[in-house]
Amino acid sequence: MNDLIFRTATELANVIRDETASAQEVLDTHLRHIAKHNPGLNAIVTPNEEKARQRAQEADAALARGEVWGPLHGVPVTIKDVFETAGLRTTSSFKPLANYIPHQDATAVARIRGAGAIILGKTNLPMLASDIQSNSPLFGRANNPWDTTRTPGGSTGGGAASVAAGLSPLEIGSDLGGSVRIPAHFCGIFALKTSEHLVSLAGHIPEPPEAPRAVRHMAVIGPLARSIADLRLALSLIAGVDGRRWEVPPVSLPPATKRSLREYRVAWTDDFGGIPVTQDTRTALETLAEKLAQAGCRVERLNPPEFSFRLAWETWGEIVGSEIGAGMPLVPRLLTGMQFRMMSDSSLIKRSVLRGLRLNMPRYVKALTQRDALISKLEDFLSEWDVWLCPVSAGPAFTHCKTGHAIEVDGQKVPYFLASMSYTIVFNLTGNPVVVIPTGSSKEGLPIGIQVVGRRWQDMELLAAAEALTEVTGPFRRPPGY
Repeated sequence: MNDLIFRTATELANVIRDETASAQEVLDTHLRHIAKHNPGLNAIVTPNEEKARQRAQEADAALARGEVWGPLHGVPVTIKDVFETAGLRTTSSFKPLANYIPHQDATAVARIRGAGAIILGKTNLPMLASDIQSNSPLFGRANNPWDTTRTPGGSTGGGAASVAAGLSPLEIGSDLGGSVRIPAHFCGIFALKTSEHLVSLAGHIPEPPEAPRAVRHMAVIGPLARSIADLRLALSLIAGVDGRRWEVPPVSLPPATKRSLREYRVAWTDDFGGIPVTQDTRTALETLAEKLAQAGCRVERLNPPEFSFRLAWETWGEIVGSEIGAGMPLVPRLLTGMQFRMMSDSSLIKRSVLRGLRLNMPRYVKALTQRDALISKLEDFLSEWDVWLCPVSAGPAFTHCKTGHAIEVDGQKVPYFLASMSYTIVFNLTGNPVVVIPTGSSKEGLPIGIQVVGRRWQDMELLAAAEALTEVTGPFRRPPGY
């Protein structure tokens, strides 16, 4: 049954429903794979083996009675350890929550469970999801399955490593500045950053339980998987109105219009305000653009007119800093104060976050107004294009380093946050959906992904476009040795 390991969640659901393999067989196969590979990856930090085995038995018994719980009946999944899971430790890698066991699921978790999924365990992340590496003060460092001396990214780093290495077919993650997209890119898998407010954040921690909600803008929930089909399925399950979060609107998710690849209008760029990317990254984008043009797509290299990336970075930093700063009595200075100030990174992004910590209400409202204008500019641009392709970060997965250290980009030292987040936080600011698809490899054989950006609320259309692009980019590739 080793062939079960790298099946997609959709395929595993079909296998279980067709009774080609039982839910218990699928689970046992994954648990053996986890036992073999998780010690080297440190990706799953709170296993759920006993309860998962019980649930798999119940899934098989239900199926024998003709009962199907939902589209993920009996399928094992993992959950980022930032989501509350009833009866299962939830820490957000925050020492005061080291033994916190919630009584209620986060809304996204409840919906995944309600669809029949079985939770394998919780995955590693940095403290309070606050870094683009996954070095937990509670659980230690998560490693990249392509090269364990390199980071799997953050903050959904353990989840991305799990999906890439076959420990799990599907992960539920979250993204305030690139936290599903950067790990997907570093680990060679697919991910979806959903439109802002499309999926409820109820039960998601960076704020500790019972604390006032500080982060009100730009944070989203999104799945990580090994296929576009799984992203689409997961989105259909977790999206929708929720009485626990009034800001989630009743937006429908109709099936996307069926289109051939050659019908798509594709804009692309490898330059956000002069932030360098590796030659391998540029080559991957240029090669894809050439292939799409050869396939009959309308393809053009350009950026949105009059869209200031510098202003976007500053505005994101000020809003994030201000909203996190509002919760500072409940969030340790270790995250928002002295440690952050002492990082060697001196980039515009860091300075903007620090400035946001001190914003008064008039300046905060001005930042939100700047955000409105930038949203309009990007939406106007995307009204002429079906997708906009751009890098995820300056390069592929980098070697583990201290947070804030400069990242080397083809021999050039680039500030930590600019190198890692310049290409992702723009779309948290604007609220646009983004799909990451693996596109190529670096000279060292590391995966390179790209961002596929679409219009707000058009998540299903964007997924259809990304799936069409995979006709050129190809399917998921497993890391050597797994």
